[in-house]
Amino acid sequence: MAEGRPDTGRPPINPGVGIGHVHLKVGDLDRALEFYCGVLGFELSSRFGDQAAFISAGGYHHHIGLNTWQSLGAGPAPPDTAGLFHLAILYPTRAALADALDRLREAGVPLTGASDHGVSEALYMDDPDGNGVELYRDRPKELWPTAEDGSIEMYTRPLDLRDLMAELGR
Repeated sequence: MAEGRPDTGRPPINPGVGIGHVHLKVGDLDRALEFYCGVLGFELSSRFGDQAAFISAGGYHHHIGLNTWQSLGAGPAPPDTAGLFHLAILYPTRAALADALDRLREAGVPLTGASDHGVSEALYMDDPDGNGVELYRDRPKELWPTAEDGSIEMYTRPLDLRDLMAELGR
C-alpha cells in the first residue's frame, strides 16, 4: 500500500476532484424541504411536482437532490444496514457555522453531536428522514494537527458551542 491506497501503479486521483452533490431518498418531499430550505437555508433550484426537488447554496444548479421515487411514505432506514452514514455540508467560515447552529436552535432541531476534530469543527444531527447530517467548517490547513512524520492527527473532542455562538456577537 502506497500513501494510504492500494499500489495500482497509477498516480492518485487529481487533487482538483471534489464531491459535487448528494441525492437523498426521502419519505415526504415537503417535510424534507422544510428542513433543508426552511431550517438550514438552502434555496430551491427546481422542483418536479411532489416527487423530486433540487436545492443549492448561492445559485448553483444543485448541491442536494431530494426524491420520493422509491421512498414515498417510507420511514428511516434501519441503523444496522449498509448505506449513507451522513452527508457533510461544508461552511466557508466559523461565523457561517455559528449561524447554522443558531438556525437549528431556533427550529428546535436537536444535535446528535458537536465535535472539534482538530482539522474541522462539526455539528451533527438527523434530518426528518433519519439521514445523518454533518455541518462543518475546516480550519486552515496550516493549523491542522500533525505528527512528526507529517501525517494528519485528527481527534474528536467536544466542541465548545458557547464559543462558537460568540462568532455571532451575541
